Amino acid sequence: MKKRLLFVLFVSLTFMLSFTPGLLAEEGVTDTEIHIGQWGPQTGPAAAWGPVARGTGDYFKWINDNGGINGRKLVYHMFDDGYNPAKTKAGVKELQEGTGMFAWAAGVGTSPGLAVKDYLAKKNIPWVGPATGSKEFVNPPQKNVFAVYPLYEGEAKALVTYAIETMGKKRIAIGYLNDGYGKNGLKGALASLKAHGMKSVVEVPFEAKDSDLKPHIMKLRQAKPDMVLLWVTPGQAAKVVGISKAMKFDTQFMSTSTCSDFIFMSYITKGAWEGVITATFGEVPDSKLPLMAKYKKEVFGKYAAKEERWGIFYYAGILFVEPMIEGLKNAGRDLTREKFITAMENIKGFKGIGPEVNYAPYKKDDIYSRQGTSQTFLVQCLKDGKTKRLTGLLSTK
Repeated sequence: MKKRLLFVLFVSLTFMLSFTPGLLAEEGVTDTEIHIGQWGPQTGPAAAWGPVARGTGDYFKWINDNGGINGRKLVYHMFDDGYNPAKTKAGVKELQEGTGMFAWAAGVGTSPGLAVKDYLAKKNIPWVGPATGSKEFVNPPQKNVFAVYPLYEGEAKALVTYAIETMGKKRIAIGYLNDGYGKNGLKGALASLKAHGMKSVVEVPFEAKDSDLKPHIMKLRQAKPDMVLLWVTPGQAAKVVGISKAMKFDTQFMSTSTCSDFIFMSYITKGAWEGVITATFGEVPDSKLPLMAKYKKEVFGKYAAKEERWGIFYYAGILFVEPMIEGLKNAGRDLTREKFITAMENIKGFKGIGPEVNYAPYKKDDIYSRQGTSQTFLVQCLKDGKTKRLTGLLSTK
């Protein structure tokens, strides 16, 4: 009799809880808060990409001060991983299992992201806008990951194609970071060269810890290229271009969107970045787009630290999570991870300050059910870090 009574009480309580909002809250969600995590290198070899995480934080402050999300405030948890995958893994696990994140936003870097991708997938924790264009995050697609960054392979193809078809370049060298990030760029570049019946004149690997780059530059120079594609960290790219100019190694340098913050790159190269062509994924800093002007005034102007600078590294932190905010709004007040994932899958034709974003219901053989963007465009650095747009939108498929 006692066991039967306990069973009846258990069934009744379960039934009651299922119709009582808030009593069975999703991890990372309270009646007034949504907890979101992110990592980003504030120190170390990729500290130049640190503004991404800071931009996201300022954007979330702006969201909160403008009413939050369906009656809740975003609680932002960001940590410095120094672009060290081991630190990324430890930090994500500590925050997830200690505090409990509802979802993760952006997160800079291919290697750091790969260190936690499977961990988040096993728990089906949503992750929106990994700050990397490496294909490993959507191929194969995962139910919990929604990519915003255009694919590096597509960027590299666009750059090499432009160099060959528009600029008439015939001898192309490639310097790449010897990790997932650099190898994605290398793969796309080689594919474009092959499509044009060409091969690279040299391929030079860089390690993230490399600081003396003269041996790398000598290998590039000896191949006598008329274009060098750099797929390395901003600091390394700056050194290569600066030292090359001092050595009178005169060639056309091209690079990925991760080096497209021209004001910053011009500053750290003392102007040597002038003339470099890169791919990019967001509006240019002085864009007349009303939304860009709004973010610059209301997000950057109000919340950014005094030493912060308005540039693509900063507002990329907004661009990568704009779809997340859209999904959270559309998921409604009764927020669960499954409802959020469904809301993300239903995003179609979303336009923020980056390329148009489109997702679809999960399909294991369709990367574009989770790869939200498929466009880039090319820009050239002018004097004082100003930007010249070279192309319209180009497909990265």
